Amino acid sequence: MKDAQPGAIYLKDYQEPDYWIDKTDLSFDLVENETRVTARLQFRLNQDRHNSQLPPLVLHGNADMKLDLVKVDGVELTPEQYTLTSETLTLPISSDRFETEIVSVLAPQDNTSMEGLYKSGGMYCTQCEAEGFRRITWYLDRPDVMSLFTTRITADKAKYPVLLSNGNCIEQGETEDGRHWKVWEDPFKKPAYLFALVAGNLVSVEDTFTTQSGRDVTLQIFTESHNITKCDHAMRSLKQSMRWDEEVYGREYDLDIFMIVAVDDFNMGAMENKGLNIFNSSCVLARADTATDATFQRIEAIVAHEYFHNWSGNRVTCRDWFQLSLKEGFTVFRDSEFSADMNSRTVKRIEDVNHLRSAQFAEDAGPMAHPVRPSSFIEISNFYTLTVYEKGAEIVRMIHNLVGKDGFRKGSDLYFERHDGQAVTCEDFVRAMEDANGVDLSQFMRWYTQAGTPVLDVADSYDADNKRYVLEITQSCPTTPGQEEKEPFHIPLGIGLLSPAGVNLPVGDKGETTTVLEVREASQQFVFENMAERPLPSLLRGFSAPVRLNYDYSREDLLFLMRHDEDGFNRWDSCQRLATDTILDLVRDIQAANPLSLDSRLIEAWRELLEDETADKAMVAEMLSLPSEQWLSEQMAVIDVYAIHEAREFVRGELAKSLSEPLQSLYRGLAVEKPYKPEAEDIAERQLKNICLGYLTELDTPAMLVLAETQFNNATNMTDQMAALSCVVNGAHQSALEKADALLSAFHDQWKGDANVMDMWLSVQVSGARMGSLERVKKLMEHPVFDYRNPNKLRSLIGAFCMRNLKRFHDLSGEGYAFLADNIIRLDKQNPQIAARMLTPLTRWRRYDEQRVGLMKGELERIQANELSKDVFEVVSKSLA
Repeated sequence: MKDAQPGAIYLKDYQEPDYWIDKTDLSFDLVENETRVTARLQFRLNQDRHNSQLPPLVLHGNADMKLDLVKVDGVELTPEQYTLTSETLTLPISSDRFETEIVSVLAPQDNTSMEGLYKSGGMYCTQCEAEGFRRITWYLDRPDVMSLFTTRITADKAKYPVLLSNGNCIEQGETEDGRHWKVWEDPFKKPAYLFALVAGNLVSVEDTFTTQSGRDVTLQIFTESHNITKCDHAMRSLKQSMRWDEEVYGREYDLDIFMIVAVDDFNMGAMENKGLNIFNSSCVLARADTATDATFQRIEAIVAHEYFHNWSGNRVTCRDWFQLSLKEGFTVFRDSEFSADMNSRTVKRIEDVNHLRSAQFAEDAGPMAHPVRPSSFIEISNFYTLTVYEKGAEIVRMIHNLVGKDGFRKGSDLYFERHDGQAVTCEDFVRAMEDANGVDLSQFMRWYTQAGTPVLDVADSYDADNKRYVLEITQSCPTTPGQEEKEPFHIPLGIGLLSPAGVNLPVGDKGETTTVLEVREASQQFVFENMAERPLPSLLRGFSAPVRLNYDYSREDLLFLMRHDEDGFNRWDSCQRLATDTILDLVRDIQAANPLSLDSRLIEAWRELLEDETADKAMVAEMLSLPSEQWLSEQMAVIDVYAIHEAREFVRGELAKSLSEPLQSLYRGLAVEKPYKPEAEDIAERQLKNICLGYLTELDTPAMLVLAETQFNNATNMTDQMAALSCVVNGAHQSALEKADALLSAFHDQWKGDANVMDMWLSVQVSGARMGSLERVKKLMEHPVFDYRNPNKLRSLIGAFCMRNLKRFHDLSGEGYAFLADNIIRLDKQNPQIAARMLTPLTRWRRYDEQRVGLMKGELERIQANELSKDVFEVVSKSLA
């Protein structure tokens, strides 16, 4: 650990910069072993902070850059005239308007952090959010400094025929020595984090889009030549996103060209740089035979997300990084609504909430818990979290629930109109919603400032004589680091009431069967009159707020809601609650060494789902999926990894035995060969078919193994091939394990030339407990397809093992913990962002039994004893605090 510990940055200390940058002219001379960057910057004194006094100019930088030249107003400075540290360059200033010229020398080929300018294979590319631009040149690298950018790129034409940057290309030419150059101009002010550059030997697919005002926009997706056939889906998704944003938000694209580049080595999913989006190749490349349905849907959502940022993030950006959710939460909400309109709205909501409750709720309950707008950070990269993104989106959704669809559109219109070209705060967004709708959201702002997942305890009573039904709601929020006491939240609670006959009763002012209750107090009552019979409440419809809800539903109540609730989300949630209760009962039986027996009500509920020929297949698929081990873990005060795994596997096996016939019948009815389409109805059929196959391969019968092997061999799309492979790899019996290695070998031989498919091949082997031993992980790390420098490979192998294979990772030997710690220490020297994110499984050490607590804490302390990056230091120190 470093002797001088990194210091925290606090929101309360925010001040505007001393100077603004009106114009940024960049020149990149790309040469194989070094890159020279010349930055000419036009500065202006911030007169709101300084009237006559001229403070020195302090620019952000990085120790990996070499400073070659510094000029102020054309006069070269000597080293005695400026102060250079590993993170700053300080210049003396004598005028309120001046120009600097700074030349920096970089080595992109040695940049393994993948921040700033680096090389991915033979391609130059950039990643500047959050603070990567300071690795390119000395600059005021903060989001509230917005400037007009012009970028000139010069490179060898044969090696780098494509030269791209933000905005529109305004000039280009060639030199006599085989080099060429292009000049790009972005007509819109932007902060440095939105700067982008790409230079490489790339090919592209091209299309056009005509905006609502009649302008033609050129659309291009760039990739390496061998991937050019995998861009069509991303292009369709882009055009759908552009049209949707015009129709739903009235937002039109503002440049003449929109470009996407697929990059193999990328820390994130994608980046919304103005006019030049850079994507992790796994998030843009898809073809039926190489990408699963989940990948197709993920690409559609990510393309939309990055495009929507053009307004919610670029045209209106965040004032400081504490406001990160201002752009990310709003844009995640927007992309979620887009995906809901493109596919099944209910299933999209289920998928989002499943992820939120399994992962973000765990984050809220751990040592890294923080408000959606944190009050401090050591390294901003650590706050690209589920809380900022997914919980941030839920906050936006709650505003939507409170003001309604039309009111939300009025609020967003006012927000964009007021703040176009500005860097603003979460208060500015909420204030626009208030002003447009005449509502008071001052209490609602606590969602941005208080950490943790609120808990709603609901009790009810019924007065038969007066036909009055009363809901009593109490809210609380657990203690989180730095916040022991919480004030009541403003919570929109969507509810419905069902009669004993299964009728959804009118509860709204206009006879609606769903209403939104506004819970504002620590304890609050809501009264419903003229109830002829005691109703059963359907609570938190549509998951109207990111809370934990406690109501004493019996298993019969849950079955009743599964059959009769008109709210699709709550039908699924009732099914999940029933399965969760059943599995956790079995966990207790395992802990008490009692014999195991599966509740017949769960079997009959699953039978009804399988035999209902009129049901929505997408919903049935979601309802047949058992709660994950991660979600089940979050329901226990002390996590018993082995008991959870054993109980869940027991339930899968018993359901398979009891429902073999309807499972086989449904599978065969869906196993009809037809052309692949990544459309909602077809996706639902494949998902349901493959869930049935997963249950059937729990049976120790050769016929079921042959069923999976036949699907693997005959599959015409990656969804079915990968599902079959996964079923065999995770099969319950020895015969499946023997067959798995043969299928894995065949899959590898078929797809070894496709990097993204090989990521799936790595993950499937180590994500499940039956095959995914630590020994297999280590062996795969020596395989030629694994590349320790590539973030996708690290996530697919080490990340998949440590975050998904809970039984093996948490083995009582502690070898899983030591393995992760070894790799964190190694990775921190190479790529601190990835190292910090992969630390997550160790950060929740307090939730386990005494033996595991000691082992995990010991590994955290071993990591802490090293000289660490700010990224890893912050996570480790907070985990041990």
